[in-house]
Amino acid sequence: MKKLILILLDGLGEHASYKLGYLKALEKEEEAVKFTFKCELPSLSRPLYETILTGKIPVESGILNNKIKRMSKKESVFSLARKAGLKTAAVAYHWIHELYNGSFDLDKDIEVEDLEKNINYGRFYWEDSYPDSHLFSVSNRLLNDKSPDFLLLHTMNIDDVGHKNGGLSKEYADAVYNLGNYLSHYIPLWKELGYEIIVTSDHGMDEKGNHGGDSNLERDVPLWILGEECSKYKDLSIQQKDIKKICCEILEIN
Repeated sequence: MKKLILILLDGLGEHASYKLGYLKALEKEEEAVKFTFKCELPSLSRPLYETILTGKIPVESGILNNKIKRMSKKESVFSLARKAGLKTAAVAYHWIHELYNGSFDLDKDIEVEDLEKNINYGRFYWEDSYPDSHLFSVSNRLLNDKSPDFLLLHTMNIDDVGHKNGGLSKEYADAVYNLGNYLSHYIPLWKELGYEIIVTSDHGMDEKGNHGGDSNLERDVPLWILGEECSKYKDLSIQQKDIKKICCEILEIN
């Protein structure tokens, strides 16, 4: 049975994806395959977390903006993995907890260990500026301690810097370059642990630091499938709503 890490780089637009040199190197060596597609509309975070993890576009899921605080009503990678008897985990923004585990209490739910929940092992944060470096370190510890079958790692620094400085700013570029350092350090370690890895984004960022609309800067996002699984998908046309299906195929769950 395969294990999978889904790395969600919040706010990474396709226009900045070339700055992730390690992933470009894997593409060159045919150890990764890259896709580009338009994210669904509205190009907002909470609706697109739902699209990525349930395969439902926002008008189908009912999660239409960032202020809708309720659990998902759709089957997700988390819920399907649990039904298949797999262990799930997330190191992610607290909206992920609200969507798949329920209401979030920052005093109680910063750490979750509950085999009855959709996300069995969770480490959640609520400040957009919480360092990506910490997220990768916490994820590495969780992978080594709990060995989940499916882990969602969700970063926020690219999105945070983009809102403050714009998607074409030096600060935004620097945030992407910094993220690339973490990927190149941890992905080889996680591959040694036996994990398949997918890297993608929810939405992009326009030059004024906004997203939600239909411009190319807001909607064009990348997806990489790494490792043994990449050759199966290289000739396919993939949309954002297909990510759930790909995750389930790799995990060998229905």
